[in-house]
Amino acid sequence: MPKLKTHKGTAKRIKVTGSGKLIRERAYKNHILAKKSKARKRNMKTSATIDGKIKKNIKTALGV
Repeated sequence: MPKLKTHKGTAKRIKVTGSGKLIRERAYKNHILAKKSKARKRNMKTSATIDGKIKKNIKTALGV
């Protein structure tokens, strides 16, 4: 069976850590920030891990 190509859109958005976890950035932090609370904006700065069933699909897309 041939090798699978890496899905470049996914590769630009998701990073794989050394232990194999998937890290992504949070959405909604680009504009219209005045109405969002400080706590909400602060939580958007932190990265999030991907888990659950979608993790397997993303790893396949990344070729990991």
